[in-house]
Amino acid sequence: MIISTADRLGQVKEYYFSQKLAQVRQMQSEGKKVLNLAIGSPDLAPAQSVLKKASEEIFKDGNHGYQSYQGLPELRQAISEWLQRIFSVELNPANEILPLIGSKEGITHISLAFLNPGDQVLVPELCYPAYGSVAEMCGAEVIRFPIKEDSWEPDWQFLDQLDYSKVKLLWLNYPHMPTGQPASNEVLARFVKLAAEKKVLLCHDNPYSLILPSGKPTSIFSIPGAKEVAIELNSMSKSFNMAGWRIGWVAGASDYIQAIIKIKSNVDSGMFKPLMLAAVEALKLGDDWFDSVNSIYKERRLKVQEIMDKLNCTYSKSQQGMFVWAKISESEKSAEDLVERLLHEKHIFITPGFIFGDKGKEYVRISLCSDVEVYNEALARL
Repeated sequence: MIISTADRLGQVKEYYFSQKLAQVRQMQSEGKKVLNLAIGSPDLAPAQSVLKKASEEIFKDGNHGYQSYQGLPELRQAISEWLQRIFSVELNPANEILPLIGSKEGITHISLAFLNPGDQVLVPELCYPAYGSVAEMCGAEVIRFPIKEDSWEPDWQFLDQLDYSKVKLLWLNYPHMPTGQPASNEVLARFVKLAAEKKVLLCHDNPYSLILPSGKPTSIFSIPGAKEVAIELNSMSKSFNMAGWRIGWVAGASDYIQAIIKIKSNVDSGMFKPLMLAAVEALKLGDDWFDSVNSIYKERRLKVQEIMDKLNCTYSKSQQGMFVWAKISESEKSAEDLVERLLHEKHIFITPGFIFGDKGKEYVRISLCSDVEVYNEALARL
């Protein structure tokens, strides 16, 4: 390398799964059959109607050029109608919804749009690592607010006493990943009240609401007053089995969306039109399709719980989303040690909880994105 890298690389580590999956691939190339139970990448196919729509549109002339930075109007309209049907919230498709190349892209766009060096960002003590790493790339300081281990709810005493003079963004994620804690209107309402009082933008990441829900799915916009202080990310990756399609969106008041468009329009050139039209078709899917997917996840969850039992881990049965989060037994040295031992001795790869924050050092996570036979094979190896 003939030049030095940017200073920001000193603040950012390579994503854990980027490194670990390279190791798994190496082991597989050596003839070792590694069971990957770590990644939340849906193995199930999208609905047949969605695949049919994509295959039809891909052969049409005129569907292969650059598209609008704001996505197709019909996609924004479909998202708006879906939000109304699922969450009973109303958002203007013209200026309050912005399609994204996956919601992970949105985390970067939001951070670039609102953060200056020296600003502060609040993230939960356990959370998706990208919230903090992107903030640090922008030169912001990350403050991790505690969550209580008995309930996985925020430590309100910490939040109430905090100095907010430099805080710009506060990241939330319900149903919570990695713990699977369901959304609570009471918790969301308290965050909305806090954001209004402290002049902080709430960024709610909401990709798991339709996977094994315990009740009616919840949006941040279900809370009165949220539109003034919050934006919400959602994704077709998880609930619609479309992870590789890279389709998501951010929703919120038009002034927030316009700020994000200024960043987005400088770093991409829109999405592939046939994929957007297929996404419109996906957003029309009824409850019966989601129920059929969740019936598969329910069966898989029982198998994953058997694996956790075999590992002497403890877990809550009320978790939502496509993972099971569990605490290791006291006899284990650490979650990382358990993960490494399983990988090298049993050729089973699961996720160590420390990648989501220090409070996860005694936890592991297993994905529901494998066939039942794969879990049976893992049980047999154990």
